[in-house]
Amino acid sequence: MKKATKLLLGCLGATAFAIAPAMGGNKEKAKAFIGRNYAHRGLHTEDKQIPENSLPAFAAACDAGYGMELDVQLSKDGEVVVFHDDTLNRVCGVDARVDDLTLAELKELSLCGTKETIPLFTEVLAVVDGREPLIVELKTGPKNDELCEKTLAILREYKGEYVIESFDPRIVRWFRLNAPDIIRGQLAMKPERYDQSYPVWQKFALGNCMMNFMARPNFIAYEIGDYPLLVQLEFLMGAVKVGWTSHENTHEADHDMVIFEFYKPERFYR
Repeated sequence: MKKATKLLLGCLGATAFAIAPAMGGNKEKAKAFIGRNYAHRGLHTEDKQIPENSLPAFAAACDAGYGMELDVQLSKDGEVVVFHDDTLNRVCGVDARVDDLTLAELKELSLCGTKETIPLFTEVLAVVDGREPLIVELKTGPKNDELCEKTLAILREYKGEYVIESFDPRIVRWFRLNAPDIIRGQLAMKPERYDQSYPVWQKFALGNCMMNFMARPNFIAYEIGDYPLLVQLEFLMGAVKVGWTSHENTHEADHDMVIFEFYKPERFYR
C-alpha cells in the first residue's frame, strides 16, 4: 500500500511539474493586456473585402481601439512576414508553402482576391505604431531559431506593447531563455484537433500543455470550448486565461483575454 501511495504521489508531482505555468504574479505582469478584446488577424471582414493579416485589417483594428493578434513566419529569403497558413492555397490561391517563395515573389500575390498583399512584420508594426497592444504568434517551421531571433530583434526596436505566443513549446521556451522579460503564451487546443500525423501521445501532451516545463508560459491561449481537466488546473495554478477564437459576445466573463472575429465587441470588459 505504501508503495502504491508513493507511486501515486510521484505521478501527481511529476504531472504538476510538467503542466505548471510560470509562477508568481502572471496576472500582475500581464495586467496591461487583461480585460481586452483582440481582433483575430486584425479586424478583417467575413466577406474578405478586408483580408485577414492585411495592413487595412490592422489599421481598422487600431481605429476601433482593439488589440490585435497576428501571425509571423519566414519567407524563403528569411524575411519576417505576417501570414497564418503554412501554405498559400486558401488565402492566395497558390499551391506553395510560404517559405518556398522569396519576399518579392510573395509580394506578387493577392490576399483573398483584393489588391492587398502579404505584409512584412515591420510594415504591420509601422501601421499599428504603438496605438494598441499586440499578440504575436510565431508559426513553427524548419527555421524556428532564425524566426525567433529575427522576430525578437524587430520587437526590441518597437515601442508598443506586445506579448508572444506559439503552438510550438520549443518556440515559447526560446523566449523564456533568451527574452524572459517578454510575456509569453502557450497556444493549444484539444488533443483530437491536432494533425492526425502526430502520434497519440504527442497530441495528448500538446492538448494538455504538458510541455509547460520547457516553456513555463505566463498565459495559455486555448481554443474556446470545454477545457481538459489538466488545462483547468493550469489556470488555477496562475496561468492567464486567453480564449480563441470567439464568434459571439459571450466569452468575456470567464476569460482574462478574448481573441475574436466577425463581430465588434467592447474594447474593454474589465
